[in-house]
Amino acid sequence: MMKRTVTIAIVLAFWGSSLLMMTSCAKKQTVAEQPAKPPAPVVTEVKEPAPSAESTAKEDQAALERRKQEEAARKLQMEIEAFESSKIYFDFDKSELKPEARAILDKKAAWLREHPEFNLRIEGHCDERGTNEYNLALGERRANAAFNYLNALGVSSSRMSTVSYGEERPVDPRHNEEAWAKNRRDEFRLIKK
Repeated sequence: MMKRTVTIAIVLAFWGSSLLMMTSCAKKQTVAEQPAKPPAPVVTEVKEPAPSAESTAKEDQAALERRKQEEAARKLQMEIEAFESSKIYFDFDKSELKPEARAILDKKAAWLREHPEFNLRIEGHCDERGTNEYNLALGERRANAAFNYLNALGVSSSRMSTVSYGEERPVDPRHNEEAWAKNRRDEFRLIKK
């Protein structure tokens, strides 16, 4: 019986240790089988690449070019305004160019030769004295006088046209010699081709 008790004790001991091992292994397996926490996301900062010296130079060059073009456009606009605001004047019932009118036309001819992209319309005007028909004809003679002078200075006739407004567009509506002197004039309008 003793042998039997020892055998039972050994079997029980073996069985108990096996059970213990299984439980401890099972725990390890349970731990191993639990889902792992996802790793924390890796945040990487995306930085814009620093502009290369070449691209910066190109941008600077483009900005400089734009400024030059804008400045040239402003300068041209000022020249156009000066050109058009400069009128020539005539004596009463005359269409001959005075010396001061010739000096103004000399400058206009030089500008027109430098700017072939513009055409010119010459507008002849008169004061209110005389009939409408007479003043229209006189305004036309005044515009033609400027046309012919500019043409003789090298401005192509294909770039110029004339129109007479007679007494229709006075700059000074008063009825005296001072007003009439202002109204006997040629005006000049530039037209971009």
